[in-house]
Amino acid sequence: MTGVEPAAAKSRWRLVTAGVIAAALVLTVGLAGGWMLAARGADPTSTSAEAGFARDMQTHHDQAVQMALIVRDRTDDPEIRSLAYDIATSQAQQSGQMYAWLNDWGVPQARPGAVMQWMSTPTLDGDADRGHGHGGVSSTSTSSDGSAAGSGVMPGMASEEDLERLRNSTGSDAETQFLTLMIAHHKGGVDMAEAILDRSTHPLVTTLARAIVFAQSGEIEYMESLLAQRAT
Repeated sequence: MTGVEPAAAKSRWRLVTAGVIAAALVLTVGLAGGWMLAARGADPTSTSAEAGFARDMQTHHDQAVQMALIVRDRTDDPEIRSLAYDIATSQAQQSGQMYAWLNDWGVPQARPGAVMQWMSTPTLDGDADRGHGHGGVSSTSTSSDGSAAGSGVMPGMASEEDLERLRNSTGSDAETQFLTLMIAHHKGGVDMAEAILDRSTHPLVTTLARAIVFAQSGEIEYMESLLAQRAT
């Protein structure tokens, strides 16, 4: 690997970081406005797409935080450690926001039905089976890991075997495993965020979903470049 490659990767990460900061500012402003707008309308019900998304995305985010914390203890690479820290802090914060939504809406944290059941909610234009590009999340499609949406597995989620292999790895092996798992995980998260945008106009939910799409799409591109470096 030449000296140009790390410099290029650092430049890309600066752009990603700047984008994430910008998304956070937009999210803060959007959420502030969202609270005022949401206060004038009815809160989502326990079986709504919004509540289902909030529950499932919390679980999805929590695994991303878990993987990020695992890899930080298994590598000295500054780029991977910085990336893992950013993922852990941003997704933990977003998970907390979604937890607070459910409390504010007066609905239980526990889902009343199956994982991803909210995907059976028709889209705003009446299409109940719309999917998206990273593996297609729909009520009848398959997820990024080959499981059907609504089958009890969220798109992009790592298996317990994947997590155990990550825990038992170190150095470049841990970095490669982490990047591979997190790219798939982020793609699944983007698909879920795009799916709720097809099904909701709630300002809190749509503002966060757009921020997730923006930030995680940038991180996917950055992680793919880091993974490509490790393949050379």
